[in-house]
Amino acid sequence: MAQTSSVDGRVIVVAGAGGPAGRAVVRRLAAGGARVVAGDVRPRQWDEPNVHPAVVDLLDADGTRAWAERTAEEHGAADGLIHLVGGWRGGRTFADTDLADWTLLHDLLVRTLQHTTLAFHDQLRRSPAGRFAIVSQPAAQRPAQGNAAYAAAKAAAEAWTLALADSLSGTASAATIFVVRALLTDAMKRDAPDADYSRHTHVDDLAQAVAELWDRPADELNGRRLDLTGA
Repeated sequence: MAQTSSVDGRVIVVAGAGGPAGRAVVRRLAAGGARVVAGDVRPRQWDEPNVHPAVVDLLDADGTRAWAERTAEEHGAADGLIHLVGGWRGGRTFADTDLADWTLLHDLLVRTLQHTTLAFHDQLRRSPAGRFAIVSQPAAQRPAQGNAAYAAAKAAAEAWTLALADSLSGTASAATIFVVRALLTDAMKRDAPDADYSRHTHVDDLAQAVAELWDRPADELNGRRLDLTGA
C-alpha cells in the first residue's frame, strides 16, 4: 500500500542512493509519492516508476553543478537533498592514525557534501518546503582516540551543515543532522542473527525519519541534531 505524506509531489534528490541507507530512503520517499532523483557514482536500476537514476561523481564540482541544473530542467527545482555518502576508517589508538584515512574520509564525508550543497543551495532556499539532511554520529562531538580521522570528518560535515542552516534561516527551508551510532539492514540480521544490534538504527527507521522532515515546520528542524540512537 502506498504511504502518502507531505513528500507527495516533491522533487527530492538523494546523493549516495546506491548504499543500504540510500536504497531505503529512496524507496520510502518514492512510496510517499515523491519524484526521487537517485544519484550515485555507479549506475543502478530501480523498480519504482517515480525514481530517476543519475550517475554523478560528487567529487567533481562542475559535474555536480551540472547535475543540479539538469535536475531542475528535467524534474523541477529540488525540494530536498539528502546526503548519504558515507564511509569509515579507523584504528586502535591515536598514535596508529593513518592520515591516508583522513584524506579518504575528507573526500567522502566532506568534499561530496560541499559540492552537493553548493550546487543545490539556491534551489533549496527558494523551495516552499526545502529540506536538507546528513547522517552523523556521536563521535563528531565525542571522538575516541582510534577514530580521530572519522570523527574529525563528521565534525566538519556537521559544521558545514550548520552553516547551510544559517543560510536557510528565515526561509521555509531547513538543514538537519540525523545522529546514529550505526546503521542496520535486514541482510546484516540474516548474516549474523545473534549479534547485538541494540545500538543500531535500522535503515528503514532512518528512511521514515527523512520522510517526516516534510511533516514538520522548518523552524523545528533548521540547525537541529535529531537523535535516532534510541538512547
